[in-house]
This record gives sequence, C-alpha cells and structure tokens, in this order.
Amino acid sequence: MSWVVITTFFLVILTIAASMNMAFNWIFYATVLGQGLVLMMVYKVLTDNYKTSKTFEDFYEDRPIPREESVESL
Repeated sequence: MSWVVITTFFLVILTIAASMNMAFNWIFYATVLGQGLVLMMVYKVLTDNYKTSKTFEDFYEDRPIPREESVESL
C-alpha cells in the first residue's frame, strides 16, 4: 500500500503545481515520472503476495451476502 500512497501524493502535488502555473518543463518531467510511478504501483499491487479465502460469491466486504448453506440452516 505504500506505493499507492506515494503515487497518489506525488500526483496530487503535481496537479497543484500545474494549477499554480509552474514551469512547463518541470510539469512535463514530473508527469513522466508520475506515469512511471503509476506503472510501478500497478506492478507492485498485482504481484503482491496477498491471500484471502473470499471469492466473488462473497460480494463486497462492506456488504456481505450470506452463503446459501447458512441461509438454509436458519
């Protein structure tokens, strides 16, 4: 998650700098660097060694749908 935070922070700062009329060459190079950070972030997130027992049948974590076998036992 640190890559997500770093990339987001960098791109927000870049957006603020662009809106404050910073020199074009700095904005251009920072944008290229930001695109590299996005690629690195996507790679790191997709190759993360994260394991879960949840499947698509579990829907979303903030609004779980009970499984059929637990509903039938009620």
